Amino acid sequence: MSPYLSYDFASSEAAQKPMGMQEAPYLDADPVVLPSSLDPFTVTTSTGFMPMHTPVVNLPAAFNALTKLVEEMPIVKLDGTPGLLADYQLGPVVRGSALPDLSEEIDKLVAADGKPDLAAITAAFRDYAFLASAYLLEPCWERQNKGLDGYGLGREMLPRCIAGPLVKTAKMLDIPPFMSYAAAYSLYNYRFADPSVGHDEYNNLRLIRAFERGLDPASSEAGFVLTHVDMNKHSSGLVKGAARLLDAVATKSGQAPVIDAFDLLLETMAVVEASMEAMWSHSKPKDYLSYRTFIFGITNQSMFPNGVVYEGQNEDEPMFFRGESGANDSMIPLLDALLQIPMPANPLTEILKDFRSYRPKPHREFLAAVRQQAQVIGVKEYCCRDLETRVRYLRLLDHVRSFRWRHWLFAREYIIRRSNHPTATGGSPIVTWLPNQLLAVMDLQRAVWEDIDDAGRAGVSKDVVEMMENVEEQRGKLQREVERWCQERGA
Repeated sequence: MSPYLSYDFASSEAAQKPMGMQEAPYLDADPVVLPSSLDPFTVTTSTGFMPMHTPVVNLPAAFNALTKLVEEMPIVKLDGTPGLLADYQLGPVVRGSALPDLSEEIDKLVAADGKPDLAAITAAFRDYAFLASAYLLEPCWERQNKGLDGYGLGREMLPRCIAGPLVKTAKMLDIPPFMSYAAAYSLYNYRFADPSVGHDEYNNLRLIRAFERGLDPASSEAGFVLTHVDMNKHSSGLVKGAARLLDAVATKSGQAPVIDAFDLLLETMAVVEASMEAMWSHSKPKDYLSYRTFIFGITNQSMFPNGVVYEGQNEDEPMFFRGESGANDSMIPLLDALLQIPMPANPLTEILKDFRSYRPKPHREFLAAVRQQAQVIGVKEYCCRDLETRVRYLRLLDHVRSFRWRHWLFAREYIIRRSNHPTATGGSPIVTWLPNQLLAVMDLQRAVWEDIDDAGRAGVSKDVVEMMENVEEQRGKLQREVERWCQERGA
């Protein structure tokens, strides 16, 4: 049962209700008045998939040893001097008892209402996740930095002083105990240079934690992460638009509310994609592979053939987790769910489903609720009943296609052309995984377009016809590229 949608989706009568305040008690709430005992990724129409409050930067004094270590850790520190990773000293320092086991201190992170302070706990999770990834992958960075082929092997044991608090915070947040996209690497890893400016200007964003040179806001590492933050600052429009569309369809309130919801979603995706396009200038492709080393996971990676033992956890049996991945962002999965985009039944789609568990719990539950309600009330069928809403449905699908196409271009230019490593950081096949989702969107666009008769097509604007011609052209280009890359790599 989702805390956002309190009715039971098993009941078709209940599922016909709109997504409103009764069923989503936090959706329209003012985040300012919500307590820090709530998961910081509680979804609201004003914050979308961003944290309700700006991320906690500094933990209490009891965590000073942890704070000092993650501040000393980067290849280049905030003051511009070399850090522990610069000369491969993080492992020796950790093993030299620089960090005590602070697991018991986690219990003392309590909010004003007496419940666990999940905002502070997320900050602790972020810091331990950065430390864990750096510790495990430091040998791979050393090998890469010395110009040797391949990544070699990472460390197979995560020390108790990191493993205990990491697992504890992860359990409290109901996420896997490894570097995550939202709760650690990106969306809970920014601060403002000037709090009065906030998110309004990209140049006001700074990283809290980094592996390589990311504490310099002009670095490619900073640009890579902060572009995702800048994109997600617009996600409130997608959450609001999705809620409006579900309400309009569920209540059968006519064409006007459906059009209004689509227009909000279309306007929002236009600014999200404009922010996404800025990645090319914020983060240079030639720089990516260096800091990418630290965001690989354990699952399906040659660096960890036997998994990783978290000392004192899981009866000291090896564990496997997927690495940080932009595929764990929630914006496009929201549109997948809302628009009922079907994915092919294959192992690549199973990876897509597996990624769901790596999102914050409130994101998972919100997306599941949208997916279920869209299916029960038939969003696709309802929105394709007349030409005006069908065209908007097609345009929104095209934003999903465009987003995924740009993601493919990033993968191609930042990774595939520069590395022979067969898997992405999250453990998916680097060449075939993104095209799996991209072709699924194109298939649906084609089906919706072909359902329009000749008289209907005569009534659509020229740019819609050109949009569909572009889909077909891009489809052929993608298939040729994937075939070529697979042949070259023997995939």
